[in-house]
Amino acid sequence: MEQKIRVLIAKSGLDGHDRGAKVVAAALRDAGMEVIYTGLRQTPGSIVQAAIQEDVHAIGISILSGAHMTVFPKILDIMANEGVDDVLLFGGGVIPEDDITILKEKGVGAIFTPGAHTTEIAEYIQKWVAVNPR
Repeated sequence: MEQKIRVLIAKSGLDGHDRGAKVVAAALRDAGMEVIYTGLRQTPGSIVQAAIQEDVHAIGISILSGAHMTVFPKILDIMANEGVDDVLLFGGGVIPEDDITILKEKGVGAIFTPGAHTTEIAEYIQKWVAVNPR
């Protein structure tokens, strides 16, 4: 029996705009994934701890606040410190292309900007998990 893909969707910091995160969470559920939505105002540490506790394959961070250059590296640092090296970190939001390039170089997976199709996000996660089995 094939293991169901588990994805944690989170909002970090003071960003209170969660419509996009909820749309993505619903779309991933519709694609057959098990989705854990942590809600608003999570810290990077609480996100990583939830990911560990829930044994997820991927963490999706939605950021519209402009704090992406702080939040993503902090999550990556905590993941490294906790030995979480088999979980995909990806994101979405209003993030400039130059910053996306830097974040990817640091180890963040795909960043989906406004207008991205939810099927594209689901397919990306499915392909990543297929190439990175546990």
